[in-house]
Amino acid sequence: MQYLNISMYKFVSLSDYETLRETWKELCQELGIRGTILLSPEGVNIMLVGLEESIREMIKVLKSDPRLSDLDPKESWTDYLSFNKLRIKLKKEIITYRQDDIVPEGERAPAVSPEKLDQWIEQGYDDDGRDVVLVDTRNNYEVEFGTFESADWFDIRKFTDFPAEMESRKGQYKGKTVVTFCTGGIRCEKAAIHLNDMGFHSYQLEGGILKYFEKTGGKHWNGSCFVFDQRVAVKKDLNEAEEVLCRACNEMVDREGKLSLQFKEGVCCPSCFEENAPQRIKDRNAMIEKQKYEPIQKNISTEERGRIARAIKARKA
Repeated sequence: MQYLNISMYKFVSLSDYETLRETWKELCQELGIRGTILLSPEGVNIMLVGLEESIREMIKVLKSDPRLSDLDPKESWTDYLSFNKLRIKLKKEIITYRQDDIVPEGERAPAVSPEKLDQWIEQGYDDDGRDVVLVDTRNNYEVEFGTFESADWFDIRKFTDFPAEMESRKGQYKGKTVVTFCTGGIRCEKAAIHLNDMGFHSYQLEGGILKYFEKTGGKHWNGSCFVFDQRVAVKKDLNEAEEVLCRACNEMVDREGKLSLQFKEGVCCPSCFEENAPQRIKDRNAMIEKQKYEPIQKNISTEERGRIARAIKARKA
C-alpha cells in the first residue's frame, strides 16, 4: 500500500481561519487523512498523508477556495503513514518570525527557479554578473542531514535567531546575490523579504529544497533533507533516507549509528547514551505499563479503506 504525502503553503489573508479549522478537520477525518495544518490570519501551512484518492479530494476542496486556487503541492510517496495523527492548529504566524512588518502576501520577494539556481551555481554568478551566495535559513539540527555545496549556514536553534545572524554579515555579503532556501519555501519567503528590507540583494529558492529535488534531482546537494514527519529525512529522489533523529538529544543518527548497541529508538543514541539511557528507559517502561504509550499506526485497515472509498463516492454523487 502506497500513501501520498503532500506539503504546501500560502501567505494569504484568512479572516475566517477559525471556521476553516473545523471544516477541514471534519473533511480530513472523513477522508482518513493525517498530518499537520497550521492556520493563521496570514495564511496556511499544510503537511498531509493519506490514500491517494483522499489526498486528491482534499486538494480539490482546498483549491475550490479562490484564495487557495494556486496552491502548489509538493508530492512524495511512502509505504506507511508518515503522520500518526491529525493536528490542525491556530497560530499567530504560520511560521514564527516575530517581524510584524514582514507581510509576504503583499510584498513577495523575487524567486529563483531550481533550474535557474543550478545555472547560477555552475557559473558562479547570477544573470547580472553578481557573485551568488546560498544561505540556509534552517535550524542547526536540520542542516546536519544535508545542505547545498558551499552554502552558508548558522548554528541557530530557531528561525527567530536568523535576522541577527544576517545583520552581522552585511559587509560579508555586500554586492552579492543572496539566495535563501529552506525545506518547502515558507521560511525563505519571509527571510528573503526581510533581507531585501535590510539592504541585501536577495532571492528565495522557489518551492524550497523539496522542489529543487523534484526538478533537478538534487544535483548540487550534499546529503539528505530533514522533514517534519516520521520519515525524518528524504533523499534526493524524495524517498525516505536511512538517517534518523535521536528524540533524546536531537542529533542525527546515520546507518552505522543505528546499528550500534547504544541506539534505542526514542530513548538514546551513541551521542547521548551515557547521559540519557538509564532514566529514559525507566521512564518509557513506566509509560508502557500505565498504557499511555500509543503505538504508531502505520497503515489504514481494509475496513477503513472501504469506509473512505464510500465517503469519496458519496461526495462525487
